Parts: sequence; C-alpha cells; structure tokens
Amino acid sequence: MKLLKFILCFNCALLSFQAQAQTILPNISHDIGAAATKNIEKAERLFCYHIANKPQNYNGYTIDNFAITGFCGILDPHLKDMLVEQLFSTNSNINFGNINNCTIEPRIMLRFVRGIDSTDVLLSNPCPSATIFYAGKVSTYNMKPATELLETITTAFNNTQTSFVSPALLNQLLPIGVVQTSEQRAAVSAPEQAKRNWSTGSSASPQKNGGWNSLNFK
Repeated sequence: MKLLKFILCFNCALLSFQAQAQTILPNISHDIGAAATKNIEKAERLFCYHIANKPQNYNGYTIDNFAITGFCGILDPHLKDMLVEQLFSTNSNINFGNINNCTIEPRIMLRFVRGIDSTDVLLSNPCPSATIFYAGKVSTYNMKPATELLETITTAFNNTQTSFVSPALLNQLLPIGVVQTSEQRAAVSAPEQAKRNWSTGSSASPQKNGGWNSLNFK
C-alpha cells in the first residue's frame, strides 16, 4: 500500500499560493519556544491523525493523551506549507486578544517531525482553535476568525481516514501506523474492543497554559 499523499485546496484564494518555507508569528514562536517552532517551520514530514477524547478505562493507542482513532495521511510538502501559512503565519486568522468561550473538541492531530524530534498541533472544530504540544508545554490559540478554514480542513481529513495500527507491530521506523504489505497484515492481531471504544466517556484534561491563549478542554 502506497503511503497516502494528497494536496488539499482549502478555498479559491489558496489556489495561487506558492509552496515556500513559512515563518511562524512572533507571538506564537515566543510561546512555544525555539525548538518547537523549528520543528514546524522546517518539518521533514507531516503526519495526520484522527483523535478523540479518551474514554474512561481506555487502554488503546494515544497521542498527547488523546485516543488515536485513525490515520489521515503523510501530507504533501506543498500542503504542509499551506497549513503553516494559514494556521500560524497569518495574523488575521488568530484572535490573540480574547479567549474563545467554548470547549475544545479534538478532531485532528498534526505531527511535524524533524529528525527524531516533533511538535504536535491539535485542530478543534467546532470551537475553532489550534493547540500546540511540545515537551510537556501546551499553548492554545483562538482561531475563531478562521472558523470556515478549520471546518474545511477537518472535513477534508475526515474523508481520508485509514485505520491506525501500531507502527511497532509493523516493524516500521516511521510513525505511520498503516498496513503496507501482506506480511505486516498477517503480523497484526485484531485490536481489542477497548481500543475502539472512544465514543463514550472522558478523561482528565491535559495541563494548559494560563493567560490569553488558553481554552478549555472538553
């Protein structure tokens, strides 16, 4: 099975966008630190995962304490640059001055990988927000001005979902989690029911920063 790659057009305005390295806004770079910023700006791979809040007694696979419910691709470099540009380099898409009075509902986790280091970005919709995870630090940003953009992104990625399997079980070096050969398929046992029971229950909220860039987790 070939690795999933695709280019997504968010709206007509992005059709003419040229892929290039993007610089994260200073406010965000200051919050998350130089290492996390570098991972996003100079990512060598960008992985996409479907996530959900962990149910009680959940013992399946997680990423940043969220249940992994699927895999949505290794994103094309052009698409990676588009996402960084729209989410973290466009000041008009972020409301830095106000906390969004809603509860984060996790949908997509983007993992920006550089070498063996990585920075994770959670996209919430509804309650438009982007949350950056790095080295135990969590920074959340009010993306209400980009509500339509987040709706388009999460809807498009929902249409590319593939079942997630532990990369360790597949002897993969990269955190893909998708069966690619018949040998890998034969090596994977059926997942336990608890690993798929993410539709009910809740878990403790991850620690988050105080201040203007904080939102509540469901």
